[in-house]
Amino acid sequence: MKIYQIDSSARKEGSTSRALAKKLLDKIKSPEDEIIYRDLNEEMVFVSGLTESGMNIEKKDQTDHHKKMFELSDQLVKELKESDIIIISAPIYNYGPPATLKAWSDLAARVGETFKFKSNGRREGLLKNKRAYLVITSGGTKLNSKEDFLTPWLKFILNFFGIEKIDIINADQMALDYEKSIKDAEEQIEKIAKESA
Repeated sequence: MKIYQIDSSARKEGSTSRALAKKLLDKIKSPEDEIIYRDLNEEMVFVSGLTESGMNIEKKDQTDHHKKMFELSDQLVKELKESDIIIISAPIYNYGPPATLKAWSDLAARVGETFKFKSNGRREGLLKNKRAYLVITSGGTKLNSKEDFLTPWLKFILNFFGIEKIDIINADQMALDYEKSIKDAEEQIEKIAKESA
């Protein structure tokens, strides 16, 4: 099995979402599993300078930025396609996703690679038979409330890619009761670990 762990918190040290994702990974991985790790704060390029719709620019017209953008996009798509399990950790920033996570989704959305258009105009995700675990944290926002624009968006994006088996580990409203939020999240991790054993 290949497990793809993606961290998106802007904090390196003291990040609750990163710590919980690592705890989940340690609980579900087997010695023979291959771990692919991606820290979105280490290297991220934002989609810009496109000359037409979609990620499509002829090589002769690509700037240095375009080349870097496509190179990273190709790598992100490869990592997704090769993985069996995906762990994404994300804090809710101002009611939505971290900018790097949105940039990741833009680079990973590639026609013919992660999704395709069918003859009736509908889209079909191409990344079938994968499982995703979302580790979502927040200071004050209640998960799945009308103020949470991260969780439904991230689930929609993964569904768009064809990933439908999604579980959520939730440590929300940590500013209100940090210990309870962490305890609840750790219990969710233990439950997942037992189910995947």
